[in-house]
Amino acid sequence: MWLALLENTPDHEWCMSKIVSTLVGDRQNTDKMLLYAENHNQSISGGRSFAEILIGNSLGKSSISQESLLRGCSLHKMIRLITSTIGGHAYLNFMGNEFGHPKRVEFPMSSNNFSFSLANRRWDLLEDVVHYQLFSFDKDMMDLDKNGRILSRGLANIHHVNDTTMVISYLRGPNLFVFNFHPVNSYERYIIGVEEAGEYQVTLNTDENKYGGRGLLGHDQNIQRTISRRADGMRFCLEVPLPSRSAQVYKLTRILRA
Repeated sequence: MWLALLENTPDHEWCMSKIVSTLVGDRQNTDKMLLYAENHNQSISGGRSFAEILIGNSLGKSSISQESLLRGCSLHKMIRLITSTIGGHAYLNFMGNEFGHPKRVEFPMSSNNFSFSLANRRWDLLEDVVHYQLFSFDKDMMDLDKNGRILSRGLANIHHVNDTTMVISYLRGPNLFVFNFHPVNSYERYIIGVEEAGEYQVTLNTDENKYGGRGLLGHDQNIQRTISRRADGMRFCLEVPLPSRSAQVYKLTRILRA
């Protein structure tokens, strides 16, 4: 799905409903699902990795504009975060893809005289700031699951999917995931329903400067308190800031009496 979207569909035409239904699949078989954003096979023999599609082979060089670089890195992070957390109980990273390895993989075979020249991963790319930022985000995303046991919890409660605003939100345990895939529109106070009254704190933000983002959320916006108003079929709601093309994970850190 992601490969087809990235290669064939303009960002503003992405359908949130289709993305969600594809990632969730058949919920009766979630215990057998192993989710991944991309694999090595799609980049074998002339194919392209997500990083090559999104940012090309010239990371850190003047041949790519800052706007294109920001877009590519933002989608790279968002795709991994939603793929790893919305579906089943297992997620697979293919070596090198987590930090945006731009080169294709080509395993030794008769067509290349059994050459090993492209059967490798360039770990030295982590010395490049963009690759390192993508790596840092992926590491913190993995730590979020390691410390919060997100994938071992029940299935996500997907309660907000809006094809017009291009926003997706779901709950998994005490964690609230909010994605704004809109390429242009940011929202200052976007209403998202939650079932538990309390304070929700940002635990992961794709738009942070340390991940190559714009850093549009201030420290005073990291904690949001619920409002006693029904939304998305739930008893309470949050009014959260949503920068364009970004995602945030909130965790319920303090329960308040309704």
